[in-house]
Amino acid sequence: MAKDKTMYVCSNCGQESAKWIGKCPACGQWNTFKEIKVAASSVKAADARHTLGRGATSQTLAAGTGRVLRLRDIASHDDPRIDMHDQELNRVLGGGLVPGSIVLLGGEPGIGKSTLSLQTMLALTDKRVLYVSGEESAHQLKMRAQRLSASHVSADATASTTADDAVADNFLILCSNSLEEVFEHAKDVQPDLLVIDSIQTIATEDVESSPGSIAQVRECASALLRFAKTSGVPVILIGHITKEGTLAGPKILEHIVDTVIQFEGDQHYMYRILRSIKNRFGSTSELGIYEMQQTGLRQVSNPSELLLTEEHEGLSGVAISSAIEGVRPFLVETQALVSSAAYGTPQRSATGFDQRRLNMLLAVLEKRVGFKLMQKDVFLNIAGGLRVTDMAMDLSVIAAVLSSNVDTPIDDGWCMCGEVGLSGEVRPVARIEQRITEAEKLGFQHIIIPKYNLSGLDRRKFHIELVPVRKVEEALRALFG
Repeated sequence: MAKDKTMYVCSNCGQESAKWIGKCPACGQWNTFKEIKVAASSVKAADARHTLGRGATSQTLAAGTGRVLRLRDIASHDDPRIDMHDQELNRVLGGGLVPGSIVLLGGEPGIGKSTLSLQTMLALTDKRVLYVSGEESAHQLKMRAQRLSASHVSADATASTTADDAVADNFLILCSNSLEEVFEHAKDVQPDLLVIDSIQTIATEDVESSPGSIAQVRECASALLRFAKTSGVPVILIGHITKEGTLAGPKILEHIVDTVIQFEGDQHYMYRILRSIKNRFGSTSELGIYEMQQTGLRQVSNPSELLLTEEHEGLSGVAISSAIEGVRPFLVETQALVSSAAYGTPQRSATGFDQRRLNMLLAVLEKRVGFKLMQKDVFLNIAGGLRVTDMAMDLSVIAAVLSSNVDTPIDDGWCMCGEVGLSGEVRPVARIEQRITEAEKLGFQHIIIPKYNLSGLDRRKFHIELVPVRKVEEALRALFG
């Protein structure tokens, strides 16, 4: 009998080594190598991956045909995507689920990953779905399915009818932690879609370690990838997030899968954000927004109305910005609070916005505009629990900070967009027409835009007043006089 092999894997990037190393040569992190035991049957595959290079995965080995092909000899065709009957999820996936792909859905415990996956699978009445649960029993899944389907059942339906309607005939549930059992049942039922909840609870007999370890997660994900590529059945993996905010397991798990989407949000807020981190079949800048309710997750088709509070008249430190995430424009409320530092060192805190960019904007406001904020505490918050990376938020951040500093509210009907440079200039932003149209649709009368965006813009087709500015001082003068 072949002897098991001991290897060391970096928990941050997935780099493999035959011995323990203090500093990872690939990512530069210290004390990240963990000892794992690899079964003899999987040693050859691991050595093959190491020979091909760290960027190669089991997908390269599984999809190979054993012969070299010319690029012009390979047939190109687009497989029809699977409609998930969820506009937000379809948008994040790039238009639907690609057959034969493997998707990793990550998120913190209790954020709603299982609810989202179960709710989506119940809506796929035309597909045979095999839902593998390693965390919950079949009875728990049945009760959750009934609760999620309660909003779609008529009021005069009986309890038995509700139970029958909650779970479709082609929705199959398997409660198991064994990867071999999953493949055995998948061979029998021939599903159109396979869901694993969660990948950290599945273990294979080829690896002598507990479920959730680096070796188990890597080997199970590689085996599921080979299953997806050879059978054409798409696989959805649900993964947990560690306390550092990364997916549990080695970084190579993200290299193996085709798409990585992350479910974000605060458990104390009703909104949930579905964000694409990696997507081989679409854009990674897409965003999906849901609202958590007792009957499940509701799609938010117009997030601008929900991200804006009902009333902020007379309140200082509030500015409205027209932002874009992916292809979707929406208006977001920026809140700022500036107060005298109670202690020796002023505090700088940002929620939903880049902390370093806030420090840069405060330096611009102090150097170029002349407002002294050196001895002031500055707190910034993006309303609704949203995390925005659009550079066009700069102008609204500066306006909200200044509004709170002088305790003067910004008049209703004003919104803005623009990137602020280090010299205090307002730089142009992309897709200005969509930003203006979104502000006009929600009833705003004035919008501050960069002056350079006026070139080639037909102002006659907009009923909202465009206020072009070239410097930060001009924007603040238009807002506060």
